[in-house]
Amino acid sequence: MPRLNLLEETRYEKLPVTVYPDQHAASKAVAGRIAALIKRKQQNNEPTVLGLATGATPVGVYNELVRLHKAGELSFKNVITFNLDEYYPMKPDAAQSYVTFMNENLFNHIDIDRANVHIPDGTVALENIPAFCVDYESKITALGGLDMQILGIGRTGHIGFNEPGSAPNSGTRLVTLDDLTRSDAARDFGGKANVPTKAITMGIGTIFKAREIILMAWSQKKAGIIKKAVEGEISGDVPATYLQLSDHVDFILDEAAASDLTRFDTPWLVKDCVWDSALTKKAIIWLSTQLKKPVLKLTEEDYNTHGMAQLAVEQGPVYDINIDVFNKIQHTITGWPGGKPNADDSQRPERANPAKKRSIVFSPHPDDDVISMGGTFIRLVDQGHDVHVAYQTSGNTAVWDDDVLRYVEFAIDFNQSIGNDTTRLNEIYDEMRRFIDSKQPNQIDTQIIREVKGFIRKTEAISGARYAGLGDDHIHFMALPFYETGKTQKNTVGEEDIRLTIELLQKIKPHQIFAAGDFADPHGTHIVCFNIILAALNRLKDTEEWVKDCWLWMYRGAWHEFPTHEIEMAVPLSPQEVLRKRNAIFKHQSQKDRPVFPGDDAREFWVRAEDRNRETAQRYDELGLAEYEAMEAFVRYKF
Repeated sequence: MPRLNLLEETRYEKLPVTVYPDQHAASKAVAGRIAALIKRKQQNNEPTVLGLATGATPVGVYNELVRLHKAGELSFKNVITFNLDEYYPMKPDAAQSYVTFMNENLFNHIDIDRANVHIPDGTVALENIPAFCVDYESKITALGGLDMQILGIGRTGHIGFNEPGSAPNSGTRLVTLDDLTRSDAARDFGGKANVPTKAITMGIGTIFKAREIILMAWSQKKAGIIKKAVEGEISGDVPATYLQLSDHVDFILDEAAASDLTRFDTPWLVKDCVWDSALTKKAIIWLSTQLKKPVLKLTEEDYNTHGMAQLAVEQGPVYDINIDVFNKIQHTITGWPGGKPNADDSQRPERANPAKKRSIVFSPHPDDDVISMGGTFIRLVDQGHDVHVAYQTSGNTAVWDDDVLRYVEFAIDFNQSIGNDTTRLNEIYDEMRRFIDSKQPNQIDTQIIREVKGFIRKTEAISGARYAGLGDDHIHFMALPFYETGKTQKNTVGEEDIRLTIELLQKIKPHQIFAAGDFADPHGTHIVCFNIILAALNRLKDTEEWVKDCWLWMYRGAWHEFPTHEIEMAVPLSPQEVLRKRNAIFKHQSQKDRPVFPGDDAREFWVRAEDRNRETAQRYDELGLAEYEAMEAFVRYKF
């Protein structure tokens, strides 16, 4: 895709940005640039000096480079590489080391001379690190500098491990990692406590000397920091903003990572727009929020002074626009998430018929159902719908080891109390203790420990679903195979995952499906589980008549919430319903107080859920709608 050179559209952007439809297309384009550079240098009998990055962002680039090599289109014999960084201390053969990462994702699959591979050494004695860093810089300088440096960006705005506060002329050095950076790495290390506090990194000054710099970012999770890096003022608080000073930098983004940039988020500020219904709703809500005025109080002057004069001229008078948008927002509110029987449903988010619907709530982890839509879940049951819940994964990686011991100790005591022989249980318990006492960070649990962790999550989920009003025959545990690896890194989705989902859907034939659309989930499980549901429905839609009348609603809450302009169904919760939802969440005791993988949000899950639900209600109230205690929000997916 060619770069948009429309000066007016990009006037807020302080460096060149190219946006691709998705990370796969973007990764292929970056790999193409690297390959072209290598071939050009080969023709001149010159080495190519590359600066390489680690993490999830460049994996697609490396995959494409490996493909080109295996296809006989690219050789790396003249390539010399320098990696940006490495944790300290870190053994090169550790699973979390960047040596391991680069070998697994690139070097083991190409014909590079290993003598030409340079990665900061995480085993250097502390007193020798300054000399090592000087030598690392000297090697780059002796080769004439880096021809190209590829970068990712951390949510602190770091490039390499140059955290906030880094100097623009900094060189290779030992640094202390930001707390957020360590939180983001926690899953790879089996908990934040195991993440090193320091790293060796190339400096911003070193990166700046590269003849080409490509910074890549994918997904909505990076959108906020990308906006700061591209449109914000240069600041040590966001080290990536220093790249604005470079004349040879390109930001390569997918649409999700670019979504907060002005030209995509609020395009009326930079260009004339095609004012369809969705954009008009978004703009009016934005204007109301900016001015802290209810929708029905917005004036023509408000429109004219905030980039929306074109809308006022084309569709005015503005009060009519305000009323139309106000009504659209109001029509999203319903106390009947399964549809209101015998009611006019032309202005309601759900259908009136059938009055009693078959509904299935898909929950990626065993607690997402009650965390994200517990109030709606309970209301659907209370209103007499035939509600099922399907727990797609066991969630067994997210249980503390001491909980396993506690449950097995209970089993031993219980069996002893009723006179059962506990010899084998005691043997299993002793084996568990020995394993846990010597367990390394992120080491795969034994099969029996994984099973016990799964049992813990299962019993909690049953308790929560029963509290919501379900009978045991309406509670389904899918244990999708892609998840059951025992590792934080899961397998790719297979045919069995889709087959199990198809079988459950065929059994229930739902009128409504509720599925997690919270793709900010740092583990990636939500989007994988959602795509499995889509794959199953796409296979069924041409052969199963019920699919044509099945609506798919997405929920969020554990990690994020839908923007107000996207919400298509908002279910108000009374104070009592908020408490009922809280109680349902409390049934998941292993996830309370201190979950294994909390992400970067220090709040407990029940607190996050209540805060987000109250914030949604508050946003509706500020727009001029009725004031509710809390709201759960949904968006319909048209498949």
